[in-house]
Amino acid sequence: MAIARALGLSEQAIEGLYLGGMIHDIGKIAVPAEILTKPTRLTPIEYQLIQQHALTGGQILAGIEFPWPLVDMIVQHHERLDGSGYPQGLRGEAMVMEARILAVADVVEAMSSRRPYRAALGMEMALAEIEQGKGTKYDQQVVETCAQVIRACGMQLPEPDAFAGVETAPQP
Repeated sequence: MAIARALGLSEQAIEGLYLGGMIHDIGKIAVPAEILTKPTRLTPIEYQLIQQHALTGGQILAGIEFPWPLVDMIVQHHERLDGSGYPQGLRGEAMVMEARILAVADVVEAMSSRRPYRAALGMEMALAEIEQGKGTKYDQQVVETCAQVIRACGMQLPEPDAFAGVETAPQP
C-alpha cells in the first residue's frame, strides 16, 4: 500500500491492492502442505505445482465481480517485465500496475523473511535483488518507489520470533 500511495494511485486502487496483497497466494490452498513446507530443493514437478497457484487463485475468484482487477493481480503477481515470469510469460505493459507492485513487494517479503528451506536474507539483500532487476524483471518506477519507501521509513518485517508468546487458537 505504501508503494501504491507513493506512486499516486487512487485510494480506491490502493484498497483493491490491499485486498489483492492479502489474497494473492490463495491458489496455494491447492498445493500440498508437504511441498509448501519442504525444507529442501523442490523437484521439477513440485515446482510446477507451486507455479500453478497463480492460475488456481485466478480460477477461485473467476466469476466474482470486484471493482478492482483482483483476478489479474493474482494471476500476474509472478510475471516479470521481460517475459521470464509465470504462468503466462507476460511482458511489460501486459501486466496490470497492481500486479507489478505485488511482484516487487512479494520478492522483498519473500527474501527478507525466513522460509522453510532457508533463513531470512534480510531487507538489504531483497532491495539489492529488485534493484538489480529494475527495468528488466521489475517495473523501474515501482522498484525505485519501493526502495525509497522502505529506506525512508526504515521498514523491517517482523522477525520469526516477533510473535513468540502471542496466544493463538488451539489447533485440533
